[in-house]
Amino acid sequence: MNTILSRILVATESGWAPLALRVPVGIIFIAHGAQKLFGWFGGYGLEGTGQWMASIGLSPGLVMALLAGGTEFFGGLALLLGLLVRPAASALAFAMAVAIFAVHIGNGLFMSNNGYEFALALLAAAVSLAITGSGRASVDAALIHRAGRR
Repeated sequence: MNTILSRILVATESGWAPLALRVPVGIIFIAHGAQKLFGWFGGYGLEGTGQWMASIGLSPGLVMALLAGGTEFFGGLALLLGLLVRPAASALAFAMAVAIFAVHIGNGLFMSNNGYEFALALLAAAVSLAITGSGRASVDAALIHRAGRR
């Protein structure tokens, strides 16, 4: 794999610590994406989420719901597996920034008022993983190790 491309996509020099972020944050993103895409876990599914997104000015709503739900679901899956963590975490960080500024910022910090507290915590975790990479216990690390033996 091209050295520059591998550093952007899969490189990780971290130990075991990213695993402590990847697993719970990945599960959370998968669940939130599944709410948006499939209506699982009490979500509204793609159509309902799309209608809501259009109502808050994120148009076209169905496309925005597909982008947000897909980023959360597949990005969360990537975090959980430790596969392409840097690009996945970058996309998830962007999604959380949009959520904060499009939905939550006017409600203050606290979740009890639908504030940005939770989205900010997920943004911080995603940025951390985008910087550190997936860590030792990941598919990314296995790919780098395998490429180094060739």
